[in-house]
Amino acid sequence: MSSSFTDRLLGRVRLGGLLAVAAPLLAVVFAGAMTSIVLLLNGSDPLRTLLLLVEYGAAPRTEVLILNTATTYYISALAVAIGFRMNLFNIGVDGQYRLAALLAAAVGGAISLPGPLHVAVIVLVAVAVGGLWASIAAVLKATRGVSEVISTIMLNAVATGLGAWLLTTDRLAVQLSSNNIGTKPIPPSGQVPGMSLIPGTPSKVYGFLIVAALLGVGYHVLLNRTRFGFDLRATGRSETAAVASGVRVRRMVVLTMVLSGAVAGLVGMPQLLGEAYTYSLDFPPGLGFIGISIALLGRNNPIGIAIGALLWSFLNNAGEILGINDIPPEIVIIMQGAIVLSVVIAYELVHRYRATAEQRRVSRRLATPVEGAAA
Repeated sequence: MSSSFTDRLLGRVRLGGLLAVAAPLLAVVFAGAMTSIVLLLNGSDPLRTLLLLVEYGAAPRTEVLILNTATTYYISALAVAIGFRMNLFNIGVDGQYRLAALLAAAVGGAISLPGPLHVAVIVLVAVAVGGLWASIAAVLKATRGVSEVISTIMLNAVATGLGAWLLTTDRLAVQLSSNNIGTKPIPPSGQVPGMSLIPGTPSKVYGFLIVAALLGVGYHVLLNRTRFGFDLRATGRSETAAVASGVRVRRMVVLTMVLSGAVAGLVGMPQLLGEAYTYSLDFPPGLGFIGISIALLGRNNPIGIAIGALLWSFLNNAGEILGINDIPPEIVIIMQGAIVLSVVIAYELVHRYRATAEQRRVSRRLATPVEGAAA
């Protein structure tokens, strides 16, 4: 291989790497420009809006809220990302975590055990319920070829109805106040203490933040350092090639969906064990769908997902200050949508550039005469 060809090849590799790093930054800038245009059309000052978000987001109490919310977002995005890596779209994280949190809260409030064991039982119940609920879609996919998108969406509706049926005073709920019902409160032995990480506020960061970080490490190790992770990624890239290499695709579909659902069962645990201690009518909904956006934003990478979760949480929590200053709070939703759309488009362009560059490189190699070949 000539030195000039090597130099050109290395130059393309560096350019491809540079584009991969610059893509999310350019996407955020583009999203900011789109948001600024919307603000100007509304008669608001984009710079003032940004300063309000930064100032309010930097307050100690808001920083705690950002970390706490990001913890739940992160776990939700990891659950979605597990399926994404195998081209499985687990749209049912929302139903899986809510049903898991409800049943785990009911069990946690009904039993009395020593501290660590009590917490472990609650967490195991949540994991089991989430995995079992996801297994319905997994079995339908593996045995009948039913699209997991359709089945998980339908299961979300079923989980919502089942949860409403269970959360009544005739079954799992008790009267918490004049206008709210919920499961029997979990005693202190089943609660996870918070951490005083942010000075200047009595508010505490969820202790489940540590579990979320460990989940991120486990996700990375599982996908990149184990045979199961290799089979999962290989199946996601090419099912035909995976079958040819001996991978049992149907088995992988079931295991991956169940694993995704098991992680989804943990989404409600930071809130349940760190603050609410009961599953009530005002338990936060919609975390599963937020996880889909953050998984896309983070490109299914645990570090990228963490950054996306923090950004999403910052916008949601800091955005509360906008309404007080006569700025439409819906601008946060516009900004989030623009960021996700911009990042997806930017990475797709980078992917296409790399594919084109690789095709050109192979074409040049094939067109180069081999030394010593007969004329």
